[in-house]
Amino acid sequence: MHTISPTVTVDGDLTGFPPPSPALAPSALPTFPPPTSGLQQVQRASPRLRARNAPPPLVGEPPRCLSKAPSQPGQTRSLHELSTAGITTGVKAANPQPKSSSLKKKEQQEVTGELEYPTVPYIPPLPPVIVELTQLKGLGYEVLEGSVNRLSGERLYKPCDNLIEGKFPLYGIGFNFLDAKFYDIFATVGSNHVKTYRCLENGSSALLQAYVDEDKAESFYTLSWACDHVDASPLLAVGGSSGIIRVINCATEKLAKSLVGHGGSINDIRTQALNPSLIISASKDESVRLWNVHTGICILIFSGAGGHRNQVLSVDFHPSDKTCFVSCGMDTTVKIWSIKEFWLYVDNSYSWTDLPSKFPTQNVQFPVLVSAIHSDYVDCTRWLGDLILSKSAVENEIVLWEPKTKDKSPGEGSIDILQKYPVPKCGNWFMKFSCDFHFNELAIGNCEGAIYLWEVHSSPPVLTARLYNEQCKSVIRQTAVSYDGSTILGAGDDGNIWRWDQVDHPTSPKKKRVEKRGRRRRQGRN
Repeated sequence: MHTISPTVTVDGDLTGFPPPSPALAPSALPTFPPPTSGLQQVQRASPRLRARNAPPPLVGEPPRCLSKAPSQPGQTRSLHELSTAGITTGVKAANPQPKSSSLKKKEQQEVTGELEYPTVPYIPPLPPVIVELTQLKGLGYEVLEGSVNRLSGERLYKPCDNLIEGKFPLYGIGFNFLDAKFYDIFATVGSNHVKTYRCLENGSSALLQAYVDEDKAESFYTLSWACDHVDASPLLAVGGSSGIIRVINCATEKLAKSLVGHGGSINDIRTQALNPSLIISASKDESVRLWNVHTGICILIFSGAGGHRNQVLSVDFHPSDKTCFVSCGMDTTVKIWSIKEFWLYVDNSYSWTDLPSKFPTQNVQFPVLVSAIHSDYVDCTRWLGDLILSKSAVENEIVLWEPKTKDKSPGEGSIDILQKYPVPKCGNWFMKFSCDFHFNELAIGNCEGAIYLWEVHSSPPVLTARLYNEQCKSVIRQTAVSYDGSTILGAGDDGNIWRWDQVDHPTSPKKKRVEKRGRRRRQGRN
């Protein structure tokens, strides 16, 4: 193991399988607030009152600068630290309409051709009216709910060897779906550790790289794979209690960027699949930020009058609309945002040559839609085409619903809840679900170490498998489903990575040997 920076250590590379590094001493872990059965409902003022009385978005003080070290083989190297991104409010005051002429109606008709009317100034459109969409009820709007007592039996999974990382909880795990070369590579975060692995065909996993942050009090909560805009190098963005996003270049084994700006811990990071150098981050400071990981620029900040009123727990980009994303949080709401009107700033972030702190970061205050379909805080949400999957911990279920808005009446609309996927004994907070690349399988863990695998597109919902391991008794915080759904991973509070592989999957070694024998026979006949 060699040290490459004051905050990162690396073991191995993306092409080899070095032996795992010795266990590292665990760091102090944060204490999460216990789940509540009913948070106090936030009183929502009208948009005009909010625009007038809302405080500016929360921005934390930048952390201390990391010390630089000499760049020598085998020793620490200097880091490229970024300063806090500047913030400028993108809301302009509306110019008043010109006053009408004092001439009488007859006089106006007589001198219409002689008067020169002044040019009407541009008036920015008013923000959309924020309302809580109501659920459609009645004939044709029945909610279909799955049953945990009936299994489809179409897929069978077997438990594999678990991988022990350390004596600290693992809060995040995820496969790399951005490049076909890395479909079998996944990463984990927990404490101040970040590790990457490759899934092997024999049911085990090989450690590729290990990163350790210099701050022992850091606790990473989330990760997201990204891609370099220039050379398409695999990037790994991680964030946690410090509020700093670390962007690691897994090809060069270096810390590429440190994105500073959030005023609280980072709860979720997601990458725009259509533009994999763009990420969004959800924070405890009640804001969502859009970043360019290539330049390190904070492009947009989503907070203010129409933003969340408590910490944001989860975000996700729309799979086909690069200008749309969804967010949810402790205020029990799910909000849909649009960045279409601000896309010019996204384009400018790629060609910006000045300091990132001088970029004209814009503040977006009003979402396109606000819904409150859950009774308590919402800790995970994902897009399913134009539909939305969301989960509230105290409800022990995942809800699939469709937002319906009226184009001619902004703010008006309804919610159509389509299906519910039950998850027994899933009452702890910060337990997130995941899907495979094609969104066919949905995996969610519970408090007893079990994982429920649902067929997402079945109606009513069909339970594919209920995964157990006799040795796993701890909370499964997050799951990861492989590209084709043949491998299911679970990250637990016990510091273990639990793995299940599909039985008789076409990619298994046994199947491959049969195919090779068939080829040889056909070649011999020819």
